[in-house]
Amino acid sequence: MIDIENLKWYAVYVRSRHEKKVHQMLLERELTSFLPLLETWKQWSDRKKKVSDPLFRGYVFVNIDMRKDHINVLDTEGVVKFIGIGRKPSVIGERDIEWLKKLVREPDAVNGVVASIPAGQRVRVLAGPFKDLEGVVVKQGREMRLVVFFESIMQGVEVSIYPDLLLPITGVVSQTLRDDSTRKSDIVAVEKHFLRL
Repeated sequence: MIDIENLKWYAVYVRSRHEKKVHQMLLERELTSFLPLLETWKQWSDRKKKVSDPLFRGYVFVNIDMRKDHINVLDTEGVVKFIGIGRKPSVIGERDIEWLKKLVREPDAVNGVVASIPAGQRVRVLAGPFKDLEGVVVKQGREMRLVVFFESIMQGVEVSIYPDLLLPITGVVSQTLRDDSTRKSDIVAVEKHFLRL
């Protein structure tokens, strides 16, 4: 019997180019595994092909009871270790996993992975496919980019975002949308735009 209260998400580090194989083997062992993949087009000299590459190279996520399943995970061919601090694996929040799932559903917006926390304004996305996602704004030329950083694995994902969809996060505990009618109408217009896509 599975004790749902003890199930937590963890990241495991795997051998180079073994992400898909490890993910499949974990599923075959009846363990819950998540491998965020981004579909992209690759160009070779003779052809162009759509491929699915891992969002984070070398990482696969598992939802397990650490006491019962950690040996089963570590015994999986290609698994190197659990990601954590010292010898203690870091628990990844359910919210972070949901954000990763949102990010891979919008592959055209993802610009790449970053390995450090960027300096900049912390914001929350107000509308569109990344609604409620939090991250740090990075300006690059005329484009606005948002970096969502996952501290538990020390990796971030950079996405392109429409600047009017961002609300700065300040030290206030509870953030509410301003009653500014102009701001609300802008958000409604942007949401309608995303619904048409």
